Parts: sequence; C-alpha cells; structure tokens
Amino acid sequence: MTAELALALPAVILVLAVLLVTGAATSAQLRCADGARAGARAAALGMTDGEVAEIARQVTGGAAEVEVARAHPWVEVRVSSAVAGGWFTGGPLGLSATATAWVEP
Repeated sequence: MTAELALALPAVILVLAVLLVTGAATSAQLRCADGARAGARAAALGMTDGEVAEIARQVTGGAAEVEVARAHPWVEVRVSSAVAGGWFTGGPLGLSATATAWVEP
C-alpha cells in the first residue's frame, strides 16, 4: 500500500497543480473580458482614454495593461494581463481580451 501511494502521489500533485493554474488563468481571462467590455462601454459614452483605462483596471483588479484605439465611429479596448504559471508552464501566462463598441453621438 505504501509503495502504491509513493508512486501515485507525484501524479496527484501534478494534476492538482495543473488544475490550480488552469483555474487562475480562467478567472483572470474572465476579468480581462469584463474589463474590456466595461472600458468599451465607457469609451462609447465619451470618456477619455485615461478614464477608460482606469475603469478597465478597476474591473480587472489593478495590474492590467489597457489600450484604447479609436476609429470613428468605433472604439476598441484591449486589456492584457499575466498570470503566474506553474513550474511546468515555463513562465507567466499572457492573457488578453478585446471589446469593440459603437461611439454614441
């Protein structure tokens, strides 16, 4: 029984680590998408790029890069973030989301 546990324990730990990193990446991706949508709505209502970036950062939780591109009559907001990956990912995981909105007159 002890030998089976000693052989199976590394596999269980590896699966647990993969699940935790995947869960963190999924959560961060959803926050990026929410931040991009909130930023696009704010930009469509006429807010400045600085205000849009601040709104997107508040929704994503702070440490996100926000880019606003305006091409009349559209505005596009891209939010990028990184999540610490496990030792098996080779570094942080880069995540991004984009939202586009029609600028209100």
